[in-house]
Amino acid sequence: MKFPGPEHQISIQRNPARVVVSVAGRVAADTRNALTLCEAEYPPVQYIPPEDVDFSQLERTDQVTYCPYKGHCNYYSVPGGGKKSINAVWSYQDPFPAVEQIRGYVAFYPERVDEIAGQSPNVRQGTVLPARKNQ
Repeated sequence: MKFPGPEHQISIQRNPARVVVSVAGRVAADTRNALTLCEAEYPPVQYIPPEDVDFSQLERTDQVTYCPYKGHCNYYSVPGGGKKSINAVWSYQDPFPAVEQIRGYVAFYPERVDEIAGQSPNVRQGTVLPARKNQ
């Protein structure tokens, strides 16, 4: 396990914009509660709460990857999106404490879906949300 720091920054903040993800002409996710994760030099990623994702369009795959900063990651495909949408969606079900806020949230690869609309251009690195309290 590695910890975010000056050499590898990770910040998470609420995205004030409505985020809508479309695949094969259908809305797969629609939320006003996305979290934007900024990590090192990677593009910002929108993490969407599970209650705002249409899981009937997703199919869990056997793909699992590991990030030393976030933990093990599970994947979903969007069958309606065809070959480009294989393993298009990922989620950290048991993330490391530094990124606990994204537990159970899902993210979509922009190049594997039709569109991720509403990403806020005003996201700044360096703002970290406190951990979500259990509801």
